[in-house]
Amino acid sequence: MQNYWRAIKIALQYRWIVAGAFTCSLMVAVLWGGSIGALYPVLQVAVNDQSLQDWSNEQIAESKSILESKQAELQREGLPEHELIDLQDDISTEQRTLAWRQRVSWFVRQPWVPRAPFRTVLAIVVILVAATAVKGLFIFGNLMFVAQLEQRVTYDLRRQFFHRALRLDLDAFVEERTSGLLSRFNADIRFVAEGIRTLFGNGIREPLKMLSCLVGASVISPRLLIFSLVLTPIVGLLIRKLAGSIKRANRRVLEEITQLYGVLTETFNGIQTVQAYTLEQSERAKFYKVAKECFRKAMRISFYNALTKPITETTGIAVISMALLSGAYLTLNRETHLFGIRLLSRPMDTASLLIFYGMLIGATEPARKLSEIFNAVQAGVAASERLFPLLDQQPKIENPVKPITLPAQHSEVQFEDVSFHYLEGTPVLTKINLKFHFGETIAIVGPNGCGKSTLLQMLPRFIDPSKGYVRIDGIDVRDVRLKNLRNKVGLVTQRAHLFDDTIYNNIRNGRLDASETAVIRAAQKARAHKFITETLADGYETVVGASGSRLSGGQRQRIALARAMIRNPEILILDEATSQIDIESEQLIHQALEEFSKGRTVFMITHRLATLSLADRILVMNNGQVEDCGTHDELITRCELYKRLYSIQFKQSA
Repeated sequence: MQNYWRAIKIALQYRWIVAGAFTCSLMVAVLWGGSIGALYPVLQVAVNDQSLQDWSNEQIAESKSILESKQAELQREGLPEHELIDLQDDISTEQRTLAWRQRVSWFVRQPWVPRAPFRTVLAIVVILVAATAVKGLFIFGNLMFVAQLEQRVTYDLRRQFFHRALRLDLDAFVEERTSGLLSRFNADIRFVAEGIRTLFGNGIREPLKMLSCLVGASVISPRLLIFSLVLTPIVGLLIRKLAGSIKRANRRVLEEITQLYGVLTETFNGIQTVQAYTLEQSERAKFYKVAKECFRKAMRISFYNALTKPITETTGIAVISMALLSGAYLTLNRETHLFGIRLLSRPMDTASLLIFYGMLIGATEPARKLSEIFNAVQAGVAASERLFPLLDQQPKIENPVKPITLPAQHSEVQFEDVSFHYLEGTPVLTKINLKFHFGETIAIVGPNGCGKSTLLQMLPRFIDPSKGYVRIDGIDVRDVRLKNLRNKVGLVTQRAHLFDDTIYNNIRNGRLDASETAVIRAAQKARAHKFITETLADGYETVVGASGSRLSGGQRQRIALARAMIRNPEILILDEATSQIDIESEQLIHQALEEFSKGRTVFMITHRLATLSLADRILVMNNGQVEDCGTHDELITRCELYKRLYSIQFKQSA
């Protein structure tokens, strides 16, 4: 519940919206109870065939008579103490009743109040219709205020979620998976927001309507009301027991929705593989299994939700029944006591009893809706317990408290006793000691899984060493503000990701303040300008599709290289950037890199011979350690691993 309070606090920031929703709910409640209470004079006029003025005079005369009788009785000597106390209470009650009836008498004697019985009924009916219309306007206002509150909370939560997601470490995306994040962004936030809407909508309006009727009933007879509500605590206990079950069921459904998103994203992202290997039947079976489990758990929620309705409705009928029996007994027998308990100060008339019943019936309709409110809030509580822990998750990679600014141009990059592990006891890198000078082009080779990519991910601080230091000009990269560090680094990976946007904007993402001239120049350097202008109908305004799906692999890589080049980075990282493209594209990228690598430090993970020719030194890695480092000629004579890699991979790709 603590996490759900945080969602409520977000809603309470919009004070005027909350105030508007509450005011509208209050007016609806007043008009709801007032409409039932307005039937009292109608009943009096209809039953007795008298005007309001005559009825008011009768009421005042009755109160005065009772008051005189009670005061005379009080003068008797030898009254027991409990009777004396009861008489004093009755006199106080009757004095208040008389004062109220005198105020009513003043009101009904006004010139605009009808004198004839039928005209009185007609006027009250017109007022009831008008009050219902006004109540409808307040309901409309309440719904609009609450809808705005729901959407603002949804917006705020999604904004916070996206802001937090952008700051999460890359590991978090592996642990949570994209489907898990999407499920929280969509389903969890929706459940939380719907809970807020229900809480500030029906959650305020219906209890106020119920309270309005209960207050009206208490005016007629507070003790009879308390006697009628004797069963309600039992319902409270039953609903409380259901609360835990409903919350757990909602949490399980949200977890299944996450699994459902997982199956969908995995299948859709790999649709080519699914169709190529005719895995449609297998994927359908996987989806059906998860969807069926989601259906089963959703039905459990429906079971609990359905269970709350008969409980509340049965209780409502039980309350009405108790009031009906006890009230009828007291009224028909002109009694004030039931089972020896004093419930009335004086016998109740038929009109008062009918209004009392009406008030209780008016209270049961909002009470019935409380079960729906309760279920929606419990769903919001369950969703908030999944959502807010993620919003609270602190990234491992954070800006330093007192950042150091890197020099305008670095002179060396150093890895000092660097070790790294994802899992304790399973090292990925072990005691790496390397130093590279500004302007060097370094190729990194080695078997798959030897730690090449992991090593280079430490430069822009996608990960930090478990032990040791990565330094630029002697400054630990952990002491540098992330923006300052990453502005100096350009990155092109094996599968370059492009956004579903124009080519122009994809290149400009490398430097958002770049001019059109700079974008075109970067494309020319990356050998992309020709195919953009000559083969694409819309040129730089061509939308590349999701992940660049409308472009070939070589075209995507050249766009990605242009994006890195426009950044003009001091350090360029190429992680298998030419491993999955055609020979022509590789040659064009090779030419681009040969020009662009001058005057900057370049790290290349590669197994292509053509790319190796650009390197000043080649770093050979194996099992998370440095096997050797030197030029091609040096390594081919002294490093067995390099010779084996060269003979198996490089000669084949030459």
